[in-house]
Amino acid sequence: MVRRAAHSKARTAGAFRVRKASRRDLTTLVHHRTDMVRAMGGRSKQEIEDHERAYRAWLRPRLRRGEVVGFLAYDPAGHALGSGCVFFRPDHPRAGIRETRVPYVLSMFTEPQARRRGIATAIIRRTIALARARGYQRMVLHAAPLGQSVYEKLGFEPSREMRLYLDPALARQASQRQRVAARQARADRRG
Repeated sequence: MVRRAAHSKARTAGAFRVRKASRRDLTTLVHHRTDMVRAMGGRSKQEIEDHERAYRAWLRPRLRRGEVVGFLAYDPAGHALGSGCVFFRPDHPRAGIRETRVPYVLSMFTEPQARRRGIATAIIRRTIALARARGYQRMVLHAAPLGQSVYEKLGFEPSREMRLYLDPALARQASQRQRVAARQARADRRG
């Protein structure tokens, strides 16, 4: 399915352009998020459909209020190639860090036929520039294996975050998803 990007002021970056997403881009941002979840593997069709509805409902008001800012990459014909968002989410006070919001990068996705062209790098650079312009001291994200090297090249460092699934069924599902994602990442790198 080819998605058309709404037009507005954009920045040239090779054979594609990156611009700030508008509310008109909600459908593209949601589709890219859904494609990202599908690509990570380990989710049923029903889980993906449920997530798509929930994410749309979550994202719409946050885009409107500016709590989430999206960026969209598109080709000269206006076809969406990739997107990503930054969520200025609440955070607790931390020693040495003045802000109580943290820019959190999420929903990074590049269409498979457009990968390895610098699209994700260009989008991440825009999120970094926005966070810097707003005076933030740090950013965070959770990297899928396929994207980790992109983030590390831009200065992101692995952290010591850990999680615990309190539901054993969720723990088994997460473990299976991680194995599938690692296999897929290895296959993508061999390419």
